[in-house]
Amino acid sequence: MVQTPAKPITLDEFLKLPETKPASEFIDGEIIQKPIPQGKHSTVQLDLGAAINLVLKPQHIARAYTELRCTFGDRSVVPDISVFTWERIPREPNGEVSNTFAIAPDWTIEILFPEQNQTKVIRNILHCLAHGTQMGWLVDPEEKLIFVYSADSHIAVFEAPEHRLPVPAFAEPFGLTIEQLFSWLEA
Repeated sequence: MVQTPAKPITLDEFLKLPETKPASEFIDGEIIQKPIPQGKHSTVQLDLGAAINLVLKPQHIARAYTELRCTFGDRSVVPDISVFTWERIPREPNGEVSNTFAIAPDWTIEILFPEQNQTKVIRNILHCLAHGTQMGWLVDPEEKLIFVYSADSHIAVFEAPEHRLPVPAFAEPFGLTIEQLFSWLEA
């Protein structure tokens, strides 16, 4: 849902507004509310984030966050999953994770809703890549395929069950096939 304010607002003004549920994003001067999560989306989001953290977090390689606001490059987006390498996680002086992430994730993952505008989601992935993100995934649970966007502008689609999905170099210990990912929808 696009919300057009009576007068244009700035990114700083947007960030002072109360949070919405589901989250709203600030893109090209517009406030766009994300769709309400549904079963397949929530299942993939929760299980994929947990699987990434199970492998990468204990080794202090990286950490996955769900629905985390990331503000950079004149936008404020809320990817379904944002993965940050351990050393890039914003921290408070006491070492705790910061509430504010004013940087692009190292790996961004979006999960498509059946009625969601694919172009908007792709534009968010490309925006992340233009600001330092190493890889973006667009997961389509209905079609059971994944588009992978690399920082070098390479785009690939993975749909065969046995396809092992590419991950950013830092995430090499994490391995997953299409079949494994979409098997989470069966439980």
